[in-house]
Amino acid sequence: MSINAPGAPPVNSRPISRIAMETPWYELFSRGARDWLRHNQKVREAVKDSLPNLLAGADIMSRPGNRTVMVPVRTLEHARFRLCDPPSKSGAGQGKGQPGDILQPARGPAGERGEGGNGEGELAFMLELKIDDIIDWIWEELKLPDLKPKHSASLEDPSYVREGIDRRGARSRLDRRRTVKEAIKRRAIQAEPKPFVDEDLRFRQLVKRNQPALNAVVVFALDVSGSMGEMERKLAKTFFFFALQGIRRQYAKVETVFLAHSVEAWEFPEEQFFQASGSGGTVSSGVFNLAHQVLQERYDPGRYNAYFFYASDGENASDDNELAQQSLGRLAALVNYAGYTEIGGSMSHRQTPLNVMFTDLRRHGLPTATALLSRQEDVWDAIRSFFTDQATRAAEV
Repeated sequence: MSINAPGAPPVNSRPISRIAMETPWYELFSRGARDWLRHNQKVREAVKDSLPNLLAGADIMSRPGNRTVMVPVRTLEHARFRLCDPPSKSGAGQGKGQPGDILQPARGPAGERGEGGNGEGELAFMLELKIDDIIDWIWEELKLPDLKPKHSASLEDPSYVREGIDRRGARSRLDRRRTVKEAIKRRAIQAEPKPFVDEDLRFRQLVKRNQPALNAVVVFALDVSGSMGEMERKLAKTFFFFALQGIRRQYAKVETVFLAHSVEAWEFPEEQFFQASGSGGTVSSGVFNLAHQVLQERYDPGRYNAYFFYASDGENASDDNELAQQSLGRLAALVNYAGYTEIGGSMSHRQTPLNVMFTDLRRHGLPTATALLSRQEDVWDAIRSFFTDQATRAAEV
């Protein structure tokens, strides 16, 4: 029996390796694995930086999701020692220097035009990525919960299922196994049987049955008055795009409606939706009434999961505020969720009329939410807030 000295570790304890304690987890991988992780991280950063250009298409939201886009990625080099360039007269560690001296001029950005020469330039290559893969990356990082559809919002989707066997049918549905069995049974009781006769044929039958299918409709509304510039439209388009992609991940069939308004409200195809512009004031009650009318006439809220997204700078005509509040209340009662994004404003300093409307409806228990968009990074916070809040409210119902 051994006795440990006071303060000494137990005899049976195994000391923790100093390498595991002091080395970052990244360095514990092999060289190849570290290169793969670093490359994957750089690709994701390049994709995020290129998102405004990726969403520049006029029909990016309604086109099929299996399309691809080209993303430029800079080549990555390992750190290494190299000889000084011949034209250089001094290098690191040679001669005197002052803080702030430029040891070597930085390379110009890729694609910059200049005089011809034989100097080195920055090399970039293009990656072809699917839109669905990019959405999967972003959703993995955001860690968003699943949306909860209405239990009553289902459509009867007709489908054909195999059911039963018959002696007549199309040649394409001939059941060879059953036909051979029938021929064997017949030949077993006949003296001079034929290999096959018409009475041996058996065909699979198809029956049309209606099955419940969850569908969704997303109504996008955009303020196109004179105060909404190009930057505000791009932020709204980015938010609309990723909100739609998140809903498409939850429903098999999703339809879209695009509404724009200034003093009056109109419905547009997507190709014209983000290009529409107006020079008048802002009357939001018209777009709320138009969205309510579209849902009532074309998408019964009792059978569709309806979502409404509205982007504006927050201002509204003073004589329209009361009517807009009533119209928005009727619309919010029909949809699963109504999200409002205020572009370029500052909710912390002044409550804009539209922000007050959505906030008041939220206090009364209606499924609404507000978010501020002033830069690209705010889009992810707005998407995360919407999906988390909608899932929480649906779980409480």
